[in-house]
Amino acid sequence: MKKTLLLLSLVAAPALAGEGKWTPQQVLELDPAWLKAQGLQVPPKRLWDPKRGTGLLAGAVNVGGCTGAFIAESGLVITNHHCAFSIIQEHSTPQRDLLTQGFLAKGREEELPGKGARVQVPRSFTDVTKEMLAAVPEGADDLTRQKSLERKDKELVAACEKRPATRCRVASFDGGLQYVLIDSVELADVRLVYAPPRAVGEYGGEVDNWMWPRHTGDFAIIRAYVAPDGSAAQYSAQNVPYKAEFFFPLATQGVKPDDFVMVLGYPGTTFRALLADDMAERQARFYPRVIDVYGELIRILEEEGAKDAAGKIAVASNLKSLHNRYKNAGGQLAGLKRGHLVEKQRAAEAAVVAWAEKRKESAGALKARTELLALQAEKAKTFEREFLLDVLKGSAKGPALAVSLARLAQERAKPDLEREPEFMDRELPRLKDRLEREQKNFFAPADKRMFLALVRRAQALGESERIAAVDKLFGRTYAEKEVAAKIDALYAASKVMDLAERQKMSGETEAQLRARKDPLLDFGFDLAAEVAALDELRDRRAGASARLLPEWRRAVLAHAGKPVAPDANSTLRVTFAKVKGYAPRDGAFYTPQTTLAGVMEKHTGEEPFDVPDKVAAAAEAKRYGPWVDARLKDVPVNFLADADTTGGNSGSPTVNGKGQLVGVNFDRVWENVSNDFGYNPDVARNVNVDVRYVLWLLDQVEDADALLRELGIRKGPKAQERR
Repeated sequence: MKKTLLLLSLVAAPALAGEGKWTPQQVLELDPAWLKAQGLQVPPKRLWDPKRGTGLLAGAVNVGGCTGAFIAESGLVITNHHCAFSIIQEHSTPQRDLLTQGFLAKGREEELPGKGARVQVPRSFTDVTKEMLAAVPEGADDLTRQKSLERKDKELVAACEKRPATRCRVASFDGGLQYVLIDSVELADVRLVYAPPRAVGEYGGEVDNWMWPRHTGDFAIIRAYVAPDGSAAQYSAQNVPYKAEFFFPLATQGVKPDDFVMVLGYPGTTFRALLADDMAERQARFYPRVIDVYGELIRILEEEGAKDAAGKIAVASNLKSLHNRYKNAGGQLAGLKRGHLVEKQRAAEAAVVAWAEKRKESAGALKARTELLALQAEKAKTFEREFLLDVLKGSAKGPALAVSLARLAQERAKPDLEREPEFMDRELPRLKDRLEREQKNFFAPADKRMFLALVRRAQALGESERIAAVDKLFGRTYAEKEVAAKIDALYAASKVMDLAERQKMSGETEAQLRARKDPLLDFGFDLAAEVAALDELRDRRAGASARLLPEWRRAVLAHAGKPVAPDANSTLRVTFAKVKGYAPRDGAFYTPQTTLAGVMEKHTGEEPFDVPDKVAAAAEAKRYGPWVDARLKDVPVNFLADADTTGGNSGSPTVNGKGQLVGVNFDRVWENVSNDFGYNPDVARNVNVDVRYVLWLLDQVEDADALLRELGIRKGPKAQERR
């Protein structure tokens, strides 16, 4: 980054070793002596070279909502099994169920391409705060402010993406105190190399999700390809593996308690900068509603999937996502209550207010906070309607795809820079991929039941929160048989769920789509009008936040007087940690490592604790190979560290002080789910797959000779076979 805001700079070591998702530039401002004392054995400038704007941290790549890491120069990327799930599902059928069986490519010619899969490798970071703020006209109202910021964002991204195969974005830090343009190369040919059986990659299922002790092999290996000349390209049989400048060699010695580790990745969203009232709203309304609504959708998908083998595969990806959000919401509620996080935030906020009241220069911060509180109170009035609109446009495939097609046609009629961001030309390939890929996720009986459940909820909304599109089609009062019959008729008369027709629709104008007189499309247009109106309302709120929040955050950071990492925003970060256990409750202590013996202890022969035969055979024969831990006298499976992680860190490389991969992050413990609102060193623990379990599976279970040779694990005359 060309320069860093003073307010974001660090002057010493952080107060807590594990706390903080630090930007690459902030790492250089940490005390090198402190980092060395923690266990870092490479110079900080090897992690990030300010002159080049890159470094070892760039070995962590974005794989579409998850993180991955190069583990060989030849484009191999390790990530989570659940992050590669869509590729595995794409190639699965009842006759060749790769989800259940797992997959190993014995040669590059067997690797499976992932439709829509991308790997983004960071290339540069540039501070564009002045350019963004200068784009806002003097005296602009809040909607104009947001539209001006959005327009400048688009212009900067468009200029950045003139370079081929480039993906850029402008990221906001601390509510608009700083804006950074991030330039990445995007690799569009991504292929599956290895995925363990689902009973390994998801061992323990939802029972063990977010829990400890854990025994899950949540990892998969993919490979990025480029054209023969080294340029990024779409899939082609002539493509060659991407040559990674930075990668993390596998640390075959693994880790032990108290070892130093770093977790690198793209954490999604945290809420530590929220006002206490905003946190309270999430505790009182948002998470309970997630549990309520998603819980019902989960029951529907499970019941319908159980009736049909193909249906079970179709709903698998959506079911997995819903389960994760559902359990996360429960953990957030438990953690907010246990840690008294809203009360603590209220007290911290009061301290800043008291401090600011003594300083004339902070009067603006106090006024900003008052306006932010009023904004939250106004937003609360239509919470239920907005929540349900978001679910309607993103859950049942029928209405969701109809809305997308309607909005695509409407937005495409506008100049590119005036469109909503998700419908700009740069997004169309992704949108078209989604329109095609969702066919694999569609199972009509489940989809109709989900739609029915959401209509029932919409018809129960209060008078001031009605969804007009639902009222128009289904009436204002719920009658199950009548609504179900209308939904059946809607799907029967529509071509939206026909893939070939949907692909045609994606290129048609609004007039052409309306001329089809497709009833599901007509509903999509009606619902799209309400979604667009909500988007404008949210833009106005975002403009108000961009005006007010920086003023308040300046006071918060000045009052803190210590290093404060900005909230996560899906940009590259690193957190420093130690391998350690924790006490989840009075009288109990969890050690930080689990083993293969623990896998077998949980084995019942039934989901979600059904160890695959080939894994059980190797474990029972104690065929450990070189992967046994001398202290544990067993193969390590998972380990804990006190890293500061969140969603988006799925698949993050966990590396040692030498920059070698010791594990793959995949979860947090239950007591740490609410870490998004505040770091608690007593329970802040992330869960990692131990690299020795990865290697044990590849070596002793799969005998993945060529892959192990490529990783430099097996030596000998065949080492160049796959190079």
